[in-house]
Amino acid sequence: MAVRAKAAAPTLDEFARAVRAEDLEPLWLQIGDLFSAEPTTPIQPYLWAWETVRARMLQAGELMPLGNEGAARRVLALKNPGARMGLATTQTLSAAVQLVHPGELAPAHRHTPAAIRFIIEGRATITIVDGEPCTMAPGDLILTPNWTWHSHVNEGDGPILWLDALDAPVVMALNQMFYEEYPTAQQPFTKARDDSLQRYGGALLPTWETPTRAWSPLLSYKWEQTEARLRGLAQAEGSPFDGIALNYTNPFTGGPVLPTMGCQVQMLRPRERTRAHRHTSSAVYHVVRGQGATTINGRRFEWRRGDVLALPTWAWHAHENTSPSEEAFLFAVTDQPLLRALDLYREEPASANPVD
Repeated sequence: MAVRAKAAAPTLDEFARAVRAEDLEPLWLQIGDLFSAEPTTPIQPYLWAWETVRARMLQAGELMPLGNEGAARRVLALKNPGARMGLATTQTLSAAVQLVHPGELAPAHRHTPAAIRFIIEGRATITIVDGEPCTMAPGDLILTPNWTWHSHVNEGDGPILWLDALDAPVVMALNQMFYEEYPTAQQPFTKARDDSLQRYGGALLPTWETPTRAWSPLLSYKWEQTEARLRGLAQAEGSPFDGIALNYTNPFTGGPVLPTMGCQVQMLRPRERTRAHRHTSSAVYHVVRGQGATTINGRRFEWRRGDVLALPTWAWHAHENTSPSEEAFLFAVTDQPLLRALDLYREEPASANPVD
């Protein structure tokens, strides 16, 4: 009786090809790439100069109408040159600049990405959030939380421009994008102007209200109060990494304004120079006022009013106010709340400034 020869065992390369054809993956071929010693990212430190962005926005205002005859929003996204996603400024944040001309209406819609608006220039404009008209002036922060109806109306005689920031990269990565347009271009006013500011904008809160949503019920944070608070702390020691820095908070919980995005504002005193540190959160900085520089992983970015700067995750960075007599103010939006919720946030100070 003939004996069948035993089939030769496949080589390791042949085995890998065979299992990959069956949608299986040998982890030992990937673990060196998947499990890095510390975070790596294709996102680059990058600065968008306001002089350039503003000129392009005004040009877009001449070419692209709003509403039925044009776009739902007149926006230029600040796309990071290292981003894999088309609209990402960092891996989790998408920033842009938006323009609305006098008399224009950006029609109402809603979407699952949450958004913030930080006003750069212009007045006499409102953002309507779920029926509440929120007035907008330079330095104001306006929230449009997840799945809230929102539209913008310029009631003034000049253009208004603001910084948008959304958690869209996170929402898209989780395949949780929903979008809906309002049945009419304008949603009705169902609340008084700046209603949430009147209810929740001070240190005293209504006893008969207990908000149940994960985001702040206060939709508008005014620059006058913000700057006054910063200046009132001018003699404080402050943070060695950020100067006089304040978090925008949910008045009921003391936590972040949105579950996926945090906002902070900082004042750098004349000639103040911070220590370097790094953290796992990424950030988008906007220069509210002043001049200075931020050094990120050894690269120095000089900035002035209106500029926007992308800070990648786990990047050494330090700030400097280069003016001998004037304060510098920076607004930042970060993904820190999301990382804290996932227990992934960590921070590390530099023993000696590696960015110098």
